[in-house]
Amino acid sequence: MRTLPDALAEAFRHLARGVTDRRHPFHTPTLATIGTDGAPRARTLVLRGFDAAARTLRLHTDLRSGKAAELAADPRCALHLYDAAGGVQIRLAGRATLHRDDAVADAAWAGSRVMSRAVYAVEPGPGTPIAAPLPAPSDAGAGRTRFAVITVRFDSLDWLELAATGHRRARFDWTTGAPEATWLVP
Repeated sequence: MRTLPDALAEAFRHLARGVTDRRHPFHTPTLATIGTDGAPRARTLVLRGFDAAARTLRLHTDLRSGKAAELAADPRCALHLYDAAGGVQIRLAGRATLHRDDAVADAAWAGSRVMSRAVYAVEPGPGTPIAAPLPAPSDAGAGRTRFAVITVRFDSLDWLELAATGHRRARFDWTTGAPEATWLVP
């Protein structure tokens, strides 16, 4: 029988694998923010980093994007990760920090592939209406001023395992400092 520490360890293994394995479903989590109009917003991003000890995830964004403005206005956010084949869902809630011109952003930019950097050099900014698709930019370095890292420190983790032998669900909460863990009815 799985224990609560086993469930948390499994969740952390999935998150770590989502960073390193592009084919793992956790590589592309859904980030939910609070829109500047108060309505919820959700979009898929690429999971770039995970630090289990710090309970942080690293994602990248264009500073001109709606999510950057939303997180600057209200850093509360949630992430949803789902592996249909493995029957595992993880929901995280926490606060985001935007890194623009600091060592975190510099290191992430330096570690990004040229193809990834080119995304931030596109003109005009994300979400702007255009008449036709744009060609890829020729100067990927031009995007550095628009590049940002989102780090999310999560205070709660909801783990759900779907299984023919019985679904299992657990919640882990660090909002009071010391971790609290409990089983939940799926």
